[in-house]
Amino acid sequence: MKNRKSSREKLERVQEAKVEETSKGKMLIPKPLDVDALMRRVEKGKLVTAGRIRSKLAKDHGADYSCPMTTGIFIRVAAEAAEEDRNAGRENITPYWRVIRDDGSLNEKLPGGTDAQTAYLKKEGHVIIQAQGKKLPKVKDFEKVLQKL
Repeated sequence: MKNRKSSREKLERVQEAKVEETSKGKMLIPKPLDVDALMRRVEKGKLVTAGRIRSKLAKDHGADYSCPMTTGIFIRVAAEAAEEDRNAGRENITPYWRVIRDDGSLNEKLPGGTDAQTAYLKKEGHVIIQAQGKKLPKVKDFEKVLQKL
């Protein structure tokens, strides 16, 4: 039976970004470390949307857009690697909880789900609007604290 790779191993695997021609234009398939590097740039008290990460990656590689699925997977891998780092006693981890959805809502797929993300964001001074029904919690006035990448 094969051993599962750690998230850190998935994040650091040797892989180059590539741009592919699609019917919608040039699509970037980023490399995991590029996604992590952008996430690390988000300062305490600031936020970034997944869409802004995709836009910055595409612009940096001369593409029209970044693959939303691949980028989303790599955001999650970077978050899981950050938690592995935390569990190993490291303090300078990727602040994944500062990555939100394009509409300001939290990401239930990050480690600990929306409850953990809510706790981290409240510690940094953000106000979280609790969800009604099946909707996800949102950061109040998130547009005012978006990090320029």
